[in-house]
Amino acid sequence: MTALEKHQIDMQKDSKPDLGKINWDDLRYFLEVARTQRASGAAKRLGVDYTTVARRVRALEDALGTLLFDKSRSGGFLLTAEGQRLLGFVDSMETTVQSATEQIGNTGHALSGHVRVGSTEGFGCFFLAPQLARFQDAHPNISVDLLPVPHFVSLSKREADIAVTLERPEQGQYVYTKLCDYRLQLYATRAYLDAHPAIRSKEDLRGHRFASYIDDLAFSYELLYLDRAVPGAVSNWRSTSVIAQYFATLQGRALAILPCFMASPDARLVPVLPDEIVVTRAFFLSCREDLRKLRRITAVWDYLRAAAEGNQRFLMGDANDMSWVDIASG
Repeated sequence: MTALEKHQIDMQKDSKPDLGKINWDDLRYFLEVARTQRASGAAKRLGVDYTTVARRVRALEDALGTLLFDKSRSGGFLLTAEGQRLLGFVDSMETTVQSATEQIGNTGHALSGHVRVGSTEGFGCFFLAPQLARFQDAHPNISVDLLPVPHFVSLSKREADIAVTLERPEQGQYVYTKLCDYRLQLYATRAYLDAHPAIRSKEDLRGHRFASYIDDLAFSYELLYLDRAVPGAVSNWRSTSVIAQYFATLQGRALAILPCFMASPDARLVPVLPDEIVVTRAFFLSCREDLRKLRRITAVWDYLRAAAEGNQRFLMGDANDMSWVDIASG
């Protein structure tokens, strides 16, 4: 019998909690393990080693007299029913402490703290990264993490505090708003166009090759626009990354539908059939309802809305240069 199995049996035998033995700091370890589902992942986020995390979680289970996780090598640390119940309370406690600290600690002082922003990959790298770099001119005491990734970011697991997504949150206690519309068009290099037959209509696209998404690995249906925009398009070069598609197109061997905010500022790329092949999508800004009232979250939220509003023409491909929020008033 392993030590883990013995611990699970002991928990089942003695389920009476000893609240006097609870170390409240252990709740931080529990929270990170619940969010990452891995002791190793929690250890990395907390800046400690794996054994410390495992020991602190076990101490909390001993104090509560119940198993909080079902542990396996393949599945990681999965919350039990009791763990799920505790997670709701501890998560609320964390938000309350953050709010209290902010309200008391920032009285009469500049905003400070940490905000993590999750985003789709292209928008995060090509738009949010430069905009958020400027944000810190006005709020140098707020540290910002930007996660531009080709998949969904979980707000419920606190992978991010604010998320920019292609779709509205479907369920949960979230605050969300439409951030902006943006436009995509078909692009190619001048070298590609010079080396291939002229493209004067959609019919002329037959026989051309395209860079696109991998259909069954695209994280949102909103990304599968090639077949709808160019029926019958042949794609022999595919990737889960729009940035990879962008760089592949720059090699002059394929066409690709790319966001205008990525391609329009690049003089090496030329729009193809700009009046016929136009795809319009939207980004949504969302946040957990209990975090939205935090002042540092509000500062980033309002800044991103102002940045998107001030760049409507750029995001729609009607301008090649990005605009900047007036830091003094924004």
